[in-house]
Amino acid sequence: MIVKRKNIFRISVLGDGGWGTTLSILLAKKGFPVTLWGAFPEYIKILRAKRVNTKFLPGIKIPPEIQITSNLQEAVADKDLIVLAIPSQYLRGVLKEVKLMRFSPDTVYLSVVKGIEIGSLKRISELLSEELGKISIGVLSGPTIAAEVAAGVPTAAVVASKSIAVRSLIQDVFMTDRFRLYTSDDVIGVELGGSLKNVIAIACGISDGLGFGSNTKAALLSRGLAEISRLGAAMGARERTFSGISGLGDLVTTCISPHSRNRFVGEQIGKGKKPAEVLKNLQMVAEGVPTAKSAYILSGKYKTEMPIVKEVYSVLYKNKSPLKAVKDLMTRAKKEE
Repeated sequence: MIVKRKNIFRISVLGDGGWGTTLSILLAKKGFPVTLWGAFPEYIKILRAKRVNTKFLPGIKIPPEIQITSNLQEAVADKDLIVLAIPSQYLRGVLKEVKLMRFSPDTVYLSVVKGIEIGSLKRISELLSEELGKISIGVLSGPTIAAEVAAGVPTAAVVASKSIAVRSLIQDVFMTDRFRLYTSDDVIGVELGGSLKNVIAIACGISDGLGFGSNTKAALLSRGLAEISRLGAAMGARERTFSGISGLGDLVTTCISPHSRNRFVGEQIGKGKKPAEVLKNLQMVAEGVPTAKSAYILSGKYKTEMPIVKEVYSVLYKNKSPLKAVKDLMTRAKKEE
């Protein structure tokens, strides 16, 4: 299914991880000229030679039509749509380089990043505006395990933008008979849902690692969603956004999927490994780790009660025992739901 739009032809995906590679393949199959950019020239050489992202998306062929490059200028020049699939803590550095390069003022930027920058506590759309100025921005989020999307598993997600034209455009560009996109104008809610669920997924992983069962995970999911919704509302999001695909849908998937990096990190910690040891051996970035720190600080800033986030933060950054964290959660003062 090829989308024929006069106002969009050339697309770049910045970030050669599993999700960036998956979206590049999806777009190429729809007939768009796509460039996939990665930061490490040696690995880009491997991608060009093998046409398989063995590190982040094994077993999926990269179509020959996709141009693969480590040259950022080549990737951003004269593009109509730039998709950002770079881990949140590295994105600002890339944007500072992009800012110095030749790019069209009409370019649309789409963030598929699920994180919050440590230090500034900025969401990705805020970071984009701060670094690149007045540009057209959309954010895409939802329960989108890259390996499943790449394999053609039916998937739904949400694209949010303040601009009706931008979200309609992105919906048209990405939708297929196996990848369904809904639209929203709640950029804050969609971004926070996609970011904060990773912290709850670490909690669920810790529960798995400790050998707890479905009762525990159900409690973490439901109370975790309450925490996310509280902070989201305090930051200006609509609470109902968190009961949708980019909220509850993404939360459930990330907390139960065997492909979830954040759940895996938590599971290993629950089994007794130290966070630094787990992260050292992890090939991909687990966004929930830095987001736990940002979320903990944000909860204080917005005076929002987030006990699960607080305990995950304490386990990750304060060397707190997972079992002690569980006990402290379970023995908090009695309250109504």
